[in-house]
Amino acid sequence: MRGWDDLYPLPVPPSWVPGAAVGILSLHFLQKLLFPYFWADLRYLLKVFTYGLRVEMYRLQGRVVTVLDKFVKLAEKQPHKPFLIYEGTVHTYRDVDRRSNRIAQVFLQHEALKKGDTVALLMGNEPDFIHVWFGLAKLGCVVAFLNFNVRFRSLLHCVSSCEPKILVVGADLLGTLEEILPKLQKDVSVWIMAKDSTFPSVHTLLDKIETASEDPVPVNRCSANNLKSAVLYIFTSGTTGLPKAAVISHLQILKGAAGLWAFGATSEDIVYITLPLYHSAASLLGIGGCIELGATCVLKKKFSASQFWSDCRRYNVTVIQYIGELCRYLCNQPVKEGEKNHKVRLAVGNGVRNDVWREFLDRFGAVKICEFYGATEGNICFMNHTGKVGSVGRTNFFYKLFFPFDLIKYDFQKDEPIRNKHGWCEKVKKGEAGLLISKVNAKNPFFGYAGNKRHTEKKLLCEVFKKGDLYFNTGDLMVQDHDNFLYFWDRIGDTFRWKGENVATTEVSDVIVMLDFIQEANVYGVSVPGHEGKAGMASLILKHNASLDLEQMYKQVVTYLPSYACPLFLRVQERMEMTGTFKQQKFQLVDEGFNPSTITDPLYFLDNSKKAYALLTKELHEMILSGKMKL
Repeated sequence: MRGWDDLYPLPVPPSWVPGAAVGILSLHFLQKLLFPYFWADLRYLLKVFTYGLRVEMYRLQGRVVTVLDKFVKLAEKQPHKPFLIYEGTVHTYRDVDRRSNRIAQVFLQHEALKKGDTVALLMGNEPDFIHVWFGLAKLGCVVAFLNFNVRFRSLLHCVSSCEPKILVVGADLLGTLEEILPKLQKDVSVWIMAKDSTFPSVHTLLDKIETASEDPVPVNRCSANNLKSAVLYIFTSGTTGLPKAAVISHLQILKGAAGLWAFGATSEDIVYITLPLYHSAASLLGIGGCIELGATCVLKKKFSASQFWSDCRRYNVTVIQYIGELCRYLCNQPVKEGEKNHKVRLAVGNGVRNDVWREFLDRFGAVKICEFYGATEGNICFMNHTGKVGSVGRTNFFYKLFFPFDLIKYDFQKDEPIRNKHGWCEKVKKGEAGLLISKVNAKNPFFGYAGNKRHTEKKLLCEVFKKGDLYFNTGDLMVQDHDNFLYFWDRIGDTFRWKGENVATTEVSDVIVMLDFIQEANVYGVSVPGHEGKAGMASLILKHNASLDLEQMYKQVVTYLPSYACPLFLRVQERMEMTGTFKQQKFQLVDEGFNPSTITDPLYFLDNSKKAYALLTKELHEMILSGKMKL
């Protein structure tokens, strides 16, 4: 009887197939070994290329499509889909479109606003912030987002620097308006989000919105002729000085709005925004990102660590935004049952420390942390698309073709890049910290700051590597490792030089917060007469019911830090001054120094002769200033 193999003989593969299979398998293992991030990098680069190609195609067709144009189209395409959820109230795409039309109509009838005029917006997180923003954008106005945490002198500086025709103030910020109104320029027309006003010569907006038409304003008012034209002014957070109004173009908004999409968010996602809308993370990445996706946004009036996860469960949130210390605030909350019981899959933001990153994942579950790097006014962005803990992103040969950048050597004493004998800047080696600079060209322009040409020029570096080149100075020190991952090291202003060595403030604060009685540490450099550089000082917040253990503090810093990095001065505060984006405020602390005659907070001095921290008295302060006390 014939066998089955005789009746149906198996085909014999060609002789080259086994060799090819072995070759492919070898290449696969070789790729995994030598280029482990190849496919992840390729997917990310294809996304970047696809988005850029889409924008370029619009340009070649003579069309300028802005994020506002996309929103109006979505209001037609999906009018009943929730765009905004605020305190339980749903605002659909159509609702937001129509109310913003009403606001545009009010200003069209009551104010002689021209296309390109600036209107300043001083409002907290609420739906009408977005309605006013979109309404003014429909009139072709440049909208300046004012930080509502900034008061009096700084706020007046912000208003004058963007030269607005109108100032719109939220109903909950009338106290702030009262402070600045007497000093406000007389040619600025003030409007408040109320139905009546007790202020002289101040207009009300809510009563007029109710009777205004919902019809769209003429298309020629809001249509953009150039993606590089200014559309927003967003102020820098002012960690080292007075805020500056960064000029934001349509192109920058489009790039920012693509962030959530690039990290894998979809139209089905629900994005939770607790960050202030005056900041680019919330407005461009958050609101702009929802428009790019056609998704839904849950807006919170103010970040609340205790309500965060209950809000996420209540609204079925799938994407959250973080910045600065927000993740640490969540980790500092008391542990509760069911903390992993939520639908959040992506957390997009920047500034999370390594230890907090790991604790966040351990405690709150399989959330993909999507860390990125990008300055409000900058022309360079990095995205950590692989999830590598601690990294702000990756680079490679192809990415640098699209977005040319370099890390260069920096002189902290002179506060400027190091130049060789030929006058050119020098690149750092992998693993070394260097100043991040990004090339300014037609594809990656730098738009500068409104009302301050000097500040704009200060951010640019000329003749860096060759005659005629131009680079944007980010002011940030970065490290690129041998796998091409990038890590944020410190700000230039937050890095000081002491005893001939560079001290990174984040390194020092990370060591101090390891102590179980320290809640928070803000490290900075202070000038000491008769000494070069700046001495380290740490402002400390103690944990609840904890006391300062000076002995433990001394042991900690001398054990984990180089001698030059140990803080010479300690200051214990009740509350840490923060910017509106959860960044530590250093400017005022540096200004105040370490004088016990003017500072009421407890101050301590590192007395190396006693190998301990001692109370900084007026007598000891005098000895330091006179040089009798050796530092």
